[in-house]
Amino acid sequence: MSCHLTFSSIGLLGFGAFGRLIAAHLAPHLPCLVHDPALPQGATLPTGASATSFAEAASCDLVILAMPVTEMAAACRAIAPHLRPGTVVVDVGSVKLAPAAIMQAHLPEHVGLVGTHPLFGPQSARDGIVGRKIAICPIRGKVHLPVAAFLRARLGLQVIVTTPEAHDREAATVQGLTHLIAQALTRMGPLPSRMTTASFDLLMQATEMVRHDPPGVLAAIESANPFAAPVRAEFQALIAGLDRAYARPD
Repeated sequence: MSCHLTFSSIGLLGFGAFGRLIAAHLAPHLPCLVHDPALPQGATLPTGASATSFAEAASCDLVILAMPVTEMAAACRAIAPHLRPGTVVVDVGSVKLAPAAIMQAHLPEHVGLVGTHPLFGPQSARDGIVGRKIAICPIRGKVHLPVAAFLRARLGLQVIVTTPEAHDREAATVQGLTHLIAQALTRMGPLPSRMTTASFDLLMQATEMVRHDPPGVLAAIESANPFAAPVRAEFQALIAGLDRAYARPD
């Protein structure tokens, strides 16, 4: 598989919150053909993006799977007959081991595979994505090289090349704990908003960035990542130990 690919069109499968973010930033650079069964007729799309059929989106030379991990196997089986030789298929999930295994199992050998995880979302990217981080996982072939080059040169992203396992190990802490704490704080509300410290305000900002993430994102981060449960257990044990320590009279 050549590592000197150029892309002429993007097929975007999925137009949820993150799919809309993808289209907004990619459509100015390349024609973006969007397919989502839930997309209403006449929906407003970014300039350069257009709604299309499933088959046409899957026939682009760069196909992006922007959907929950639970839907990915069915989507891969469905797009497989439409993928042309040399096509690059990319996922954007919050975990990487599971999507990598799914794509390898269900997509033909004549397509290149790349796992990606943009380390930002609609909330944190409200002011733009230049300088934001994205993880890139080579899965099949060297097609991650032109993908990484495109992301750096066209979008100004900071690319981190890693493996699916290394990604999930780090994400179990980076995302798993962030979402766990955010969910707990949200359920404790209403929280103080008048007499707050700078550190508490920053904690609330972090919570606000993720508290509205769809359930599928939270499920992937906490359930589909095999390293998340041990990290949660360690964190909870440390909290319990601190609670016991602070409860002892001096």
